[in-house]
Amino acid sequence: MRLAVAATAPLGADVLERLADKHEIEFLLTRPDRPRGRGRKVGAPAAKEAAERLGIPVRQDEKLDESFSVEVDTVVVVAYGALIPASLLDRALWLNVHPSLLPRWRGAAPIERAIMAGDDESAVSVIRLVEELDAGPIGAQRSLSIAGDTTAGDVYAETARLAPELIDEVLANDSFSAQSGEPTYAEKIGPADRELDWSRPPKELHDRIRALSPHIGARGELHCRNVTVWRSRLDDNQLHLLEIQPDGGTRMPYGAWLRGLRSRP
Repeated sequence: MRLAVAATAPLGADVLERLADKHEIEFLLTRPDRPRGRGRKVGAPAAKEAAERLGIPVRQDEKLDESFSVEVDTVVVVAYGALIPASLLDRALWLNVHPSLLPRWRGAAPIERAIMAGDDESAVSVIRLVEELDAGPIGAQRSLSIAGDTTAGDVYAETARLAPELIDEVLANDSFSAQSGEPTYAEKIGPADRELDWSRPPKELHDRIRALSPHIGARGELHCRNVTVWRSRLDDNQLHLLEIQPDGGTRMPYGAWLRGLRSRP
């Protein structure tokens, strides 16, 4: 089947590559190149890089409006990063891959917010886009566990693996059910969300660390030094740090970092 894909972030790039193995991708719609990284050099979105490797045409409209030509019957939206205007929603079937147990955690950071909230279960949902944010009817949904030591990275990987299966399920059945229940909203992760307050309960700290790993990083002060904490473990309600990164340094096991501190004069 001929599809278009609207994607920008690494999750979208991963799903794009998997879809390209099974379908003809007419084009990728992605966000414009932006400055990124410490050097603020202009770089292409991850999805664009994937599309260029695959020989898929790329469209980078700064703003979508009525002049945009859809050209296909179905567009798969995953981690695109912008709203699709209502004027375009009737021109094709817009399917959105949303990594949450909708209607819980609509919005920008559903994986991170679900883990930070201590949820044991999430899902990958494929919905038909409507004008209201993440409120469209559900065409397919697969639950997954996010308890224990599961990180956001684990959930992103499982989302990318499941997404093509669920999209094919929707395309084959063309059946949608309205979302039911009270929605909650997943706001974008900000600087305050990264901060570790060591006075908080160990499980809350562990959930924050794994929610921000391996792509954002939780921040805290240890032994009078600022560090990013990438991995931890919870045993008998005791928090054990496993991997940290001191400011200006590289990631390393927490034990090795401690030994380095003790060896200094």
